[in-house]
Amino acid sequence: MQRPLIKYCGNKSCEDVQVVSQSRADYIGFIFANSKRKVNPDEVKQWLQEVDLHGKQTVGIFVNANFEEIETVLEIVPLAIIQCHGTESVDYIKQVKKRTMKNVWKVIHHADQALETMKEFAGIVDGYVVDTKVANMWGGSGVSFNWEAIPLYHQEARSQGVPCFIAGGIDSKNIERLLSYNIDGFDVSSGIEHQGKKDQTIIHTIQKRVDEYVERT
Repeated sequence: MQRPLIKYCGNKSCEDVQVVSQSRADYIGFIFANSKRKVNPDEVKQWLQEVDLHGKQTVGIFVNANFEEIETVLEIVPLAIIQCHGTESVDYIKQVKKRTMKNVWKVIHHADQALETMKEFAGIVDGYVVDTKVANMWGGSGVSFNWEAIPLYHQEARSQGVPCFIAGGIDSKNIERLLSYNIDGFDVSSGIEHQGKKDQTIIHTIQKRVDEYVERT
């Protein structure tokens, strides 16, 4: 098994960025939508000037944002990827890609029609994040969906030729079970936190378990 791609999301302080910058994550995420982890673009700009990300790509998370909101953030923060986490339409995603010239990931919330929704974005988005939908929350709930559905999502993403990240309720205790689904990547926020801060020890434990699993398989 190849090592899955790793995204550590919801970084909300320079300290968080420093901790994640020392990890083996491929992507570092910042939330610009209403959330307890929402950040200010000017602050993120400052953190990125102070911390060497060691090649990690920056991901900005937006929920049903207007185009001007995204463009304003891009003027301040050097985002590599825009992640649309709401109920954005196919036409909306096309416009975001056209206006920003950035790669766009679409979050698919696990539900009865989720796979059909995913198919609508074929050939348009550059990646998917499958997450749990919890009432009054778009993500970051720390709740897992039924992982038995993962192979269906991955099959669809691979047929489209794009990566599919799994999010929601992932932590050091269940990461090995998640890896058994031969995932493309995983996206963690609350699962690498202790008292609301990114925790180097937890991250190290997750990465160690990933390495051990990959070596065994």
